[in-house]
Formats: sequence, C-alpha cells, structure tokens
Amino acid sequence: MKQLVLLILLAMGTMAQAQREKVKAYVNQYKDLAMSEMRRTGVPASITLAQGILESRSGESKLAQKSNNHFGIKCKTEWTGEKTYHDDDLRQECFRVYPSVEDSYKDHSDFLKNREYYTALFKLDPIDDQGWAYGLKKAGYATEKDYPTRLLKLIADYELHQYSVQALENKEFPTSKELVEPKAPATASATATANTPIVKSSAVTSMPINNSPRLRVINQTKSPAAEEQEKMDSLATQTASAIENANQEQPIVVSNQGTDKSTAKKTVLYPSVPFTINHTKVIFAAAGTSTLSIANKYGISLSKLFDFNEMEQKDILDQDQLLFLEKKLKKGATDIYVCKAGETLTDIAQKEGVRLDAIMEYNKLSKNSVLTDGQKLQLRAPEKAAGKNTKSPK
Repeated sequence: MKQLVLLILLAMGTMAQAQREKVKAYVNQYKDLAMSEMRRTGVPASITLAQGILESRSGESKLAQKSNNHFGIKCKTEWTGEKTYHDDDLRQECFRVYPSVEDSYKDHSDFLKNREYYTALFKLDPIDDQGWAYGLKKAGYATEKDYPTRLLKLIADYELHQYSVQALENKEFPTSKELVEPKAPATASATATANTPIVKSSAVTSMPINNSPRLRVINQTKSPAAEEQEKMDSLATQTASAIENANQEQPIVVSNQGTDKSTAKKTVLYPSVPFTINHTKVIFAAAGTSTLSIANKYGISLSKLFDFNEMEQKDILDQDQLLFLEKKLKKGATDIYVCKAGETLTDIAQKEGVRLDAIMEYNKLSKNSVLTDGQKLQLRAPEKAAGKNTKSPK
C-alpha cells in the first residue's frame, strides 16, 4: 500500500511539473506580444498572460488549437469574422475565429479597451494586478467565482508581474508636475483601506507619489507670525486628511515648518501596507525588522528583496527605510532630481523608485559619489529627457 501511495505521489508530481513546463513555455512564447499590447492599449501584460494561460489551457484548448482564440471571446453582435461553435455556459455558443494568435491577443486588448463596462479598469494603476483581476470579475468578464484568485495565483506562481513592469519602461506617463488636480479613486484600493494605520517617517524630504496625488505642500508667503499661528492647525488638518485618505496607496507629505526656516522640515506619512512609488510596489519598514520576515510576508525570495533594493545582504534592518517588493523602473516620474545636503545616490534611488545603476549611468557617477546641496541629477536617459516635451503623453 505504501509503495502504491508513493507511486501515485510520484506520478502526480511528474504531471504537475510537466504542467508547469507547459505554462512556462506559453509565457516565453507570448510574453513579448502581451507587453506590446500593454504599450498599445494599457491592458497589463501580467493580466493578459494569466488570462491566456487560464482561458486556453496554455494554448492547448480546442478553441485555441483550431480557432486561435486564446481568451474565449464570444462572437457578440458586432463580430463579422469567421465563427465556430462550442458548449460553454450554454450549448453551442458562438466563438470568434482568428487568422493568428496575434490577432487573438489584439482583439482581446481592443475588447477590453472599447467596451464601456471595462472603462473603470483603465483608471487603475497599470501594475495593480489585484484591482484588474477583481475588476474583470465585477465587470462580468467571467462567471466563475474564483476567477480573480486563479488569475492572481498564476501571476504569482509564474512571476508574470515583471512583464508589466518591463512594458512600462517603454511607456511615458504624466509627471507629478502634469498632475494638477487630484482625482477620486476608481475603485476601492486592493492593498489599503480607509482604516489603514499611518506610519510616520522622520524623513526630511517628500517622496514621489503615484498618479493620484491628494496633498501637496505649498510654499508659504505669509509673515513668520502668521505661519507660527497657523502651524498647529495646518499640521492637524493635513494629518487627519492623511488618515482619511490612506487608501490612496501613497506617501503623504505634511508640512512641519516653524518660524525658523533654517530648521524647516517636512514629514512624510506612509501607509503600513504596500503602496506605490513610480508605479512600483513598496513598503515602509522600521529599523529592527527582519528582512527574512518581510520576504516571507510578501511572498518573495530574500535574494530578490535584496536585488530589488540594490542593497547588501543583512538579517536585520539598521534603520527605517523603504523596501521595494518589485524591480524598480529605469526612469523616474520626473526628469530631474535636485539633491539635498547629506543625500546619497542610494537614498535618491529609493525615494524616487529608480534603479541605482540607471541613475549612476545617466549621471556618470559611482555609487559612493559625494553629492552637493542643489546638485541636479538626471532620472531619465538624457536624450529621452531632452525630447520629452516634444511628444504628447501616451
């Protein structure tokens, strides 16, 4: 009996491994197409690949094999192309037939982009896999109750999120200067709630924020006496607003400026759950925290945690710091960063959510270069930054 059980377990393990290899082969074959479609339409490459794996059984379903239909898209009234019929929710339903898999991927992107009940999805952060997965279910894309969790498991198991990040590196986004008016969130945040606690940082400078800024610190032109009189009220108001809007998944700057401008500081409040900087997921971790516990909590390997943050291996954090849970982008949200006294290139790379090696390359500096107060650093490749204003945002 024990031998039989062992043989069954071995057979199951072999089948599972074979299935993983099929999925990996599918991803390798179509990841470039998914990234191309993300740049064209904004549909996250991670979501597209996960849907393709699930809907087509990694390209092995009858619909995929005979009709090049990798997403199970039905004919609908507007379809004028070739058709085929399969049993699905009902018997012999009409499905679209495509000349190639590439046509299937393009039609999938257009199907989501051009239908009004998917409009809210395109207001989400392009790397918000959870928001997209549950948004698709809410919009009626699939009837299965566990559809979002199945997509997210595929994204996690096969590290599909990296392809959305790679696609973003070739896509222009509005900078913080172009985002003047705050916008209300399209959906409830997947990683923070209205009751999210706020972690207070002693950092002197503000951090880059995502595409929905809620608070900005405005330079005061009032007299020192008026500033001192309003200081406490202003701080209390902004802090309350920060707590109320913690679901924005972003650090919030709170002014802490007194009459002595030589000691003026700004405090940054961070959510205690993951938020985003420069389209990349990050957390604020306190000194004394175990790096292994962070890696385990967020489901990434310890080596990747160190790699994402371009840091030396350490067991315990020796200071409060930002830790990225994904690989940072090679370009910043803005072209230029103005250094402040005492900052290092590593500090700036973390604050701006840009890879350290990219900043070093753009500015022809070494990791240990000494920076001066007011020194300007390129956060994007100089030739791209120079030509940015000649193009409209994509």
